[in-house]
Amino acid sequence: MYAIGDLSRRTGVKVPTIRYYEQMGLISPTQRSEGNQRRYEKTDLERLAFIRHARDLGFDIPAIRELIALSRHPEAPCAGADRIADDHLAAVRTKIASLQKLERELERIVSHCGGHSVEDCYVIRALSDHGLCDHEH
Repeated sequence: MYAIGDLSRRTGVKVPTIRYYEQMGLISPTQRSEGNQRRYEKTDLERLAFIRHARDLGFDIPAIRELIALSRHPEAPCAGADRIADDHLAAVRTKIASLQKLERELERIVSHCGGHSVEDCYVIRALSDHGLCDHEH
């Protein structure tokens, strides 16, 4: 059995976040010691490590909840998990494309700034007038 602090140290998940995951139903409600401390089992440690890794990869709570539900049926096909990961990958690619457009626009704005004072600064002008931007961002 692990105390909540032990679980936190072993997984790198902060104690309030562990409590939040418990409230969200991602981790089973814990047993309590005679001193009313939360006590976790190895399966809770493994589940928390799973959640932490999924969060590190950017999965949201509903997707993690669904992945956990799928993991309770090891004999089932993995099409559901594949769909969740594919959807997340598509969202990540969309964000990357958007960030790349933003990067190009910022590079363009910065490269046009040859002013030596704020009154001549292209960055300030571009931020004040969206019409000076090349692309929607």
